[in-house]
Amino acid sequence: MPAHKIFTTPFAKVYPMYVQKAERKNRTKEEVDQVIRWLTGYDEAGLRRQIKQENDFETFFAQAPRMHPNVSLIKGVVCGIRVEEVEDPLMQKIRWLDKLVDELAKGKAMEKILRQ
Repeated sequence: MPAHKIFTTPFAKVYPMYVQKAERKNRTKEEVDQVIRWLTGYDEAGLRRQIKQENDFETFFAQAPRMHPNVSLIKGVVCGIRVEEVEDPLMQKIRWLDKLVDELAKGKAMEKILRQ
């Protein structure tokens, strides 16, 4: 079976959509970045580098310094799919990110989004 199209999509192409989604709900780009850094372990410079290099999602997650130890606490539905039931490891990481940005856009408190 061929890899899902999102795997080869540049992260830099989707990133502005995450920011727009959050900003439409009065959240900030900085909050989107905070959520991404929490999930992946990138620092600000590392995140900017990934965007500048236009790495695809597969590379973006493969080069992530570390996934947060609390990712198993990310639960819920994104696009009709339960994130905790996604079998493909890369797709699950993408869905985790989608879920975190959704929670941000829905006005959830940052402490809850970051599973603190």
